[in-house]
Amino acid sequence: MTGRKGRAGRQLHGGKFAYAALIVFTAGSLFPLVWTAIAASRTNTRLAQTPPPFWFGSRLFRNLEIAWTDANMGTALLNTTVVAGSVATGTVVFATFAGFAFAKLRFRMKNALLLLVIGTMMVPPQLSVVPLYMLIAELSWTDQLQSVILPTLVSAFGVFFMRQYLMEALPGELIEAARVDGAGSLRLVWHIVFPAARPAMAVLGMLTFVMAWNDFFWPILALTQSGNPTVQVALAGLGQGYIPDQSVIMAGALLGTLPLLIAFVVFGKQIVGGIMQGAVKG
Repeated sequence: MTGRKGRAGRQLHGGKFAYAALIVFTAGSLFPLVWTAIAASRTNTRLAQTPPPFWFGSRLFRNLEIAWTDANMGTALLNTTVVAGSVATGTVVFATFAGFAFAKLRFRMKNALLLLVIGTMMVPPQLSVVPLYMLIAELSWTDQLQSVILPTLVSAFGVFFMRQYLMEALPGELIEAARVDGAGSLRLVWHIVFPAARPAMAVLGMLTFVMAWNDFFWPILALTQSGNPTVQVALAGLGQGYIPDQSVIMAGALLGTLPLLIAFVVFGKQIVGGIMQGAVKG
């Protein structure tokens, strides 16, 4: 018995092949970001030459300044933070409420409504563009941030994701005990559901924030570069012209990517911890 415990408690170490594979995969993952920084530090003429540059130049800060000014990047970053933060918060809250209802509550036509929610995931978003644009035009929301926030404030994927997690992570006995103690629906969700769903909420919030930050299709239709642009709309303006300056475009892409990298560095430990905690609970 003691020997088994010793073997079970022994820490495993990766071999040379595992470390070599991790180094290769890490280098491959970082290469696009490094190449973006290299291209942003060069001139457009140098990028057009063969072979392309593979090390940093001296124009990085100059190109960043041009991209910041030409793309109205300060306003774009602020708008994108507001949009992505609002969409992520709304999706996490509403999806948790709906996921809890589909997972643990009993009501009529629950399965039919769940199938309807899942079915909306199969509808291409391009089909809803025309009626959605007509709606925001009637509401005079064109070129305003609410036209991008409200249509994506909740997602079918988020509802299904939270429903699947809460089916396993939230015991029915715990809900019954809270009901016996006189807990109402809101108190039950706040004190029981939200703490139990915290790991999944962190993962869903991260995924939704990144998707909203990188969204291009609908914002380019609803917003303009001169009004209330998001980062992707602002970057689209950098590519205009007879001969687009690729180095400035890369500098703008670098500016639009840095906030996501900073957020992951700051909150990466909490995000990974939430994923691991959810995996253990599941």
